[in-house]
Amino acid sequence: MVISKIQAIPQKGVLSLARNKYDVDEELENEFNIDHLKRLYQYIKPYKKIILLTIFLMIISSILSLTGPYLLKLAIDTMIPEKNVYGILILGLIYLLTIILASLCLKKRLQYMAKLGQQIIHSIRSDCFAQLQKLPFTYYDNRPHGKIIIRVVNYVNSISDLLSNGIIDMITSLFTLIFIIIFMFFLNVKLTLITLATIPVLVFSIMLIKKAQRRAWQNQSRKQSNLTAYMHESILGMKITQSFVREKFNFGIFSDLSITLRASWMKAVMIQNLMPIIIGTLEFFSVALIYLIGLYWGGGLLIEIGVLTAFINYVSRFWQPISNLGNFYNSIVNSMAYLERIFETIDEKPTVTDIEGASIMPHIKGNVEFKNVCFGYEDNNLILDNLNFKVNQGESIALVGPTGAGKTTIINLLSRFYNLTSGQLLIDGIDISTVTLNSLRTQMGVMLQDTFIFSGTIADNIRYAKLDATDEEIMNAAKIVRAHEFIEKFEYGYQTQVNERGSRLSAGQRQLLSFARALLADPKILILDEATSSIDTATEKNLQEGLNALLKGRTSFIIAHRLSTIKNASRIMVIDNKNIIEQGSHDDLINLQGAYHNLYTAQFAFLN
Repeated sequence: MVISKIQAIPQKGVLSLARNKYDVDEELENEFNIDHLKRLYQYIKPYKKIILLTIFLMIISSILSLTGPYLLKLAIDTMIPEKNVYGILILGLIYLLTIILASLCLKKRLQYMAKLGQQIIHSIRSDCFAQLQKLPFTYYDNRPHGKIIIRVVNYVNSISDLLSNGIIDMITSLFTLIFIIIFMFFLNVKLTLITLATIPVLVFSIMLIKKAQRRAWQNQSRKQSNLTAYMHESILGMKITQSFVREKFNFGIFSDLSITLRASWMKAVMIQNLMPIIIGTLEFFSVALIYLIGLYWGGGLLIEIGVLTAFINYVSRFWQPISNLGNFYNSIVNSMAYLERIFETIDEKPTVTDIEGASIMPHIKGNVEFKNVCFGYEDNNLILDNLNFKVNQGESIALVGPTGAGKTTIINLLSRFYNLTSGQLLIDGIDISTVTLNSLRTQMGVMLQDTFIFSGTIADNIRYAKLDATDEEIMNAAKIVRAHEFIEKFEYGYQTQVNERGSRLSAGQRQLLSFARALLADPKILILDEATSSIDTATEKNLQEGLNALLKGRTSFIIAHRLSTIKNASRIMVIDNKNIIEQGSHDDLINLQGAYHNLYTAQFAFLN
């Protein structure tokens, strides 16, 4: 990757850190084919009546507008030689009436299609977003989020013009072209055949540039995706960027991606603009040929001036719908690059889904069993290997161990965010792969390590776990986790607006809100991943009192690197080497003088 001259080229090691998935072009899994257009038709199909009405209006408008040259021919060849002023006035009024009616038809067409196009765009975007709700964590783990966002927003917007205008313009242009040819044949057959003789040249030219144009727009969409992904990542990491004074370096990366996007866009537009140049050249050539042959073929005038004037007018109009068809072709080729990405997202197969005939999970009591469980995020690289353990209702299980040992993986599997590689995971003796995801997850409360606060009020964020929760229920949950005190200090209390990702809140406050959200769901199984990692010692002490009351009678899984917070757990499991290497109460494991003892004493020594 070439870094912008704004910043000196960094050392090789630093440069390798600068490279990421945002500057790696996405490869299409499924190339465009005719089935994509068929699928696009399915979005258009519900609006057939309004489309047919619009087409009818445009056909009427085209016929009316095409009467103009013929009226001009009558005026030149008949009315003017006869000095028929009254006849000329009548022709003028007829021409004015056709213009008014054609304009009214055009106005209605614009109104109908603008509304229709946006309705279709809404349907496509809704399908994309609904599909994203179903996709597993692995889909998001493997892609920069900016490259996902651009598909739902920019790419769908890019096909808006095709749906709002392109399809109707294409159909209208075809009918207009047919009517023009009919009028031309009516005026002069020989000159019409001369005009039509240029069409094979146009078809040949289109075939030459078709593949290059499509590839150019595919490349442009990839470069646009790369830039969007990097901008998304840069905005999310702005605090880190400024903390490490990386502004100039990052601008160099942005500049490189932006220049690459500009170059790809210029190339695509250059190829696209060959179409109107070819059409314009053929139009001028055909008009010149008609003048040359029509007027002086054989040394004398062959046709009347009025006929020639009308015919030249029709020839100019003949190339207009062809130009429109060329623009539609360009739009189709451009949209192919976007449709490929859009349908690729919609076609992505969710790996974690309800099996056929999945049952509703009964009321959970809280007995959990991992039975010969094996799992790996990548093939041939297991994180957990033949894991076996049982948890009884009401037990609190603490998971400890080195980073990357598989603690978070265990709770992810319990929530069925991933499918097992092999083995079984049972809750109350029921294999969770046989029940619906919704009935399983609604009975579980999860607070992940990465706390996420949505834009909205504090109350909205807590209510996220239970949409029908009352204000009193929200306040009670906040009080249990000791969040009520700091919420009340805000000017608007629970109705205080928090910024995106809760940027106006401290890390500890965000965790407390996230904790309240999990508790509000009144889960039968509670999962806490580093629940107190950003909470100060004083707050943690108060929080622990509320947790003790909350955990009573519930099955809970707690991950905590701060080992002092899990001393009261029913059982502590030490995870390492793809399995449980030790388990027991805090006192039992300390007396065992094994891995947990070493972790605890090392942490205690560090803190002191």
